[in-house]
Amino acid sequence: MGSLSSLPGADTCDIVALAGVTKRFPGIVANDSIDLSIRPGEVHVLLGENGAGKSTLIGMLSGLLQPDEGRILVDGKVTQITSPRHALALGIGTVFQHMMLVPALSVAENLLLGGPWWQRPRIEALEARVAKITRSLGITVKLHARVSELSLGEQQQVEILRAMVRNSRLLILDESTSMLTPKGIDELGTLMRRLVKQGLAIVFITHKLKEAAAFGDRISVLKLGRKVGEIPPERFRALGEQEIISQIVDLMFGKQKDDPEAVERPIRKVSVEAAPLLQVTDLAAAPTDNAPGLSSISFDIRPGEILGIAGIDGNGQKQLAEALAGQRVTTGGSVRLEGTAIEMLSVGERRQRGLRYLTDDRLGEGTVGTFPVSINFFLKQVGAPPFWRNGFEQRAEIDKRAAQLVREYDVRTPSLKTPVARLSGGNIQKVLLARELAEGAKVVIFNKPTYGLDLANTLASRQRICATAARGLAVLLISTDLEELLSMCDRIAVIASGALVGTVENVDDARTRVGRLMIGLAA
Repeated sequence: MGSLSSLPGADTCDIVALAGVTKRFPGIVANDSIDLSIRPGEVHVLLGENGAGKSTLIGMLSGLLQPDEGRILVDGKVTQITSPRHALALGIGTVFQHMMLVPALSVAENLLLGGPWWQRPRIEALEARVAKITRSLGITVKLHARVSELSLGEQQQVEILRAMVRNSRLLILDESTSMLTPKGIDELGTLMRRLVKQGLAIVFITHKLKEAAAFGDRISVLKLGRKVGEIPPERFRALGEQEIISQIVDLMFGKQKDDPEAVERPIRKVSVEAAPLLQVTDLAAAPTDNAPGLSSISFDIRPGEILGIAGIDGNGQKQLAEALAGQRVTTGGSVRLEGTAIEMLSVGERRQRGLRYLTDDRLGEGTVGTFPVSINFFLKQVGAPPFWRNGFEQRAEIDKRAAQLVREYDVRTPSLKTPVARLSGGNIQKVLLARELAEGAKVVIFNKPTYGLDLANTLASRQRICATAARGLAVLLISTDLEELLSMCDRIAVIASGALVGTVENVDDARTRVGRLMIGLAA
């Protein structure tokens, strides 16, 4: 074998390098001869659509997967990263897109997991370390809160914190800004700059092209498992933000878009005289130790209307969605569907009457990861004909309808029998959309429907939501992405501490008025 420096992808100043790395799964080449250099003092942005191979690449760097071909070099030496513990020992820390926390344990217990078994956990030292990091991040973390009681955004903050308490030389951030506020994103960007200035290497995975342009030093683009291009630091520094975004879009899609993250708001006629499909009046729910309750929530949605719910994550969005769907006990108020009270009905009964809910937790709540794609389409119809008869599964009926849904919603899967957890985030979301928008839907609640999706799947999901409203359904769209709400909604309400603090018509000054409500000022 020749010298290490002669290997493709190797460089004496790389912390980690990939040289011709290939990884295959049944029916799919997830990574195809990838060369990548990860260097100290750089934020290396990794971009690509869902299914482009980013998660597989992260899995290999984190010790969860092994390459079928090619080499991984750490400090210039060919290294087989055999396990996550080995990756941590090499100084590679990862914050995954999907949560890797233990829900039944506290935040502190999760942070202590993985420490030496022969050492007594030092909670005082952990508290001091966490206090220092949280101050620099500008976040608040309740160390003694149970993870299961935290919102998805709060859990993601704990994941970031867990990586920070370990002295990693390479930090991989997989969609770590997805649930952060704009201020939190800026603070994370500032922290990344501080870390790379001290010699840390960061791999930053995002679907937000403006974040890539703002925070990156080097950008690599993956497409269909291949690395299709790179913007190195010297070229990166010479380009403006829009020029960088333009080049990224060319690499990802092969065509130019003026604003790739914008969606032209469709024109829908919402009759103010039509009776509301959904009426919510003074809805209330009790708080828990680590989550706000709901206080006097009132709104209505008419046929063909999209009502947005904006706000900083963790202010009752999850609780509101669950209360409407029947998954959370309410302490007062009413919920009416087509004029009929449903607040006393079960989850299944509400669904039968046409109230559908798409959770933001696709793997933990929305699907059963080990079940095949076909069964996940019908999880909420288990036991019901024509897919079950007399308690027996009707495989032919299930597969026939599942194949139709795969085609209709463009679900990219090797087969109907593939466990749904093996699909990319965008394709798992398509499975949820197909299930909840099936026959009989009248009101649909979307909770962060584009969280963690790539640009193409984000646009497709938004178009599907708009088409749902165009069919005359009522849509409640909960999102922490203000741009998303402004591009799609007819009205936008702002939630804070479990209460709606105002509702704004989506007209020219909506951005300013919603922003003022979100920071506690009058619209």
